[in-house]
Amino acid sequence: MANLKKPHYIVLSLVVLLTLAVLNLPSQTAARLKVALGSLFLPLFGLASSSQPIAAKSVDTITPRRELVRQNEQLRRENQELRLLAMQGQEAARENSRLRDLLGWQKQSPWKLKLARVVSREPANWWRTIQIDLGGKDGLRENLPVLTQEGLVGRLASVSFTRAQVLLVGDPNCRVSALVENEKRDSGILGAAGPLENDLVELTYLPRAADVKPGQAVVTSGLGGVFPKGIPVGKIVDSRPAEYGLYSQARVKLAVNPGALEEVWVLFP
Repeated sequence: MANLKKPHYIVLSLVVLLTLAVLNLPSQTAARLKVALGSLFLPLFGLASSSQPIAAKSVDTITPRRELVRQNEQLRRENQELRLLAMQGQEAARENSRLRDLLGWQKQSPWKLKLARVVSREPANWWRTIQIDLGGKDGLRENLPVLTQEGLVGRLASVSFTRAQVLLVGDPNCRVSALVENEKRDSGILGAAGPLENDLVELTYLPRAADVKPGQAVVTSGLGGVFPKGIPVGKIVDSRPAEYGLYSQARVKLAVNPGALEEVWVLFP
């Protein structure tokens, strides 16, 4: 006690006197004093206690930039995968619809048909040949006609055990006897129209006085022993006299788009 300085005695004395005064106050007055003192210090206690959860929460909500980049990349990949799945679903729905139409047409067709898928094209003769996924094991043989709902495609040129090559209409080696559906039933031979005209063929050896006009339909004539009569080929685009005027010839726009073939029918006798 000897070491305490005078200010310390004064403070200690005041604390003792204040304590005695509080103890001697009436009970109601003492309770009100305690409430008043508590109200002064309570906000400080509350601030101290609430600062800890706020600090913890702020630490939890701060995400490193590397993690944000990783999450963004993951979301981007998932979005691409979903888009790809949607595209595949749409393509499958289109294919199913197309196959239903093909099978419905087969039931109405007067011919015996077998459905085949186009699996490749010959690079050296891109617009004149295709390969299908049927072969000798499926009963295919050379020269069987190939067609679609729209019309004539060509004929089988070669057949292996599991595959077959189809020569398309317009190839020089795929000659087709055809006739124009007019009053005269003018007939001729289908051949190539040119290397850059993939959807056009030439109908040559028409009679010199053939009554051929744009828009008239052209079908197979049934002559030649390969293609049965009545398969649609296309429509007349224009006509002109051939060299020396010995016969007429016309350009025919094919009913079948050779660049959009996915499935074809092989016609059996």
